[in-house]
Amino acid sequence: MSNTEMRGNDEIFSKVLRAGRRTYFFDVRSTRAGDYYLTITESKKFTNDDGSFHYKKHKIYLYKEDFEGFSEILNEMTGYILDEKGEEVISERHQSDYTKDDDAELVAEKPAKAFTDVSFEDI
Repeated sequence: MSNTEMRGNDEIFSKVLRAGRRTYFFDVRSTRAGDYYLTITESKKFTNDDGSFHYKKHKIYLYKEDFEGFSEILNEMTGYILDEKGEEVISERHQSDYTKDDDAELVAEKPAKAFTDVSFEDI
């Protein structure tokens, strides 16, 4: 039995991206049959009122047969965002206008404008 088969779905290769309160884990894992797949985990830290903290995690499992389509759509979407909005991170520019609420999410201190002008055909 090979080392990969003995490990089951253990991590084979991993990378970590720290992004503020979020951390992204990219892990290559092994199936029982010895093939590989990718898991992408987003871990977000939340602080409780008493100072303790907890993490919420979301995981995506991505298999080889989906790599090409996933990669194409991811590249198309990220390209669209950069083409439309550029590389400047607007939330950092306006960070001083925000504060934490009870759920540790960022919320505007200033009153938001009404959304009555939204047309759902534009979305």
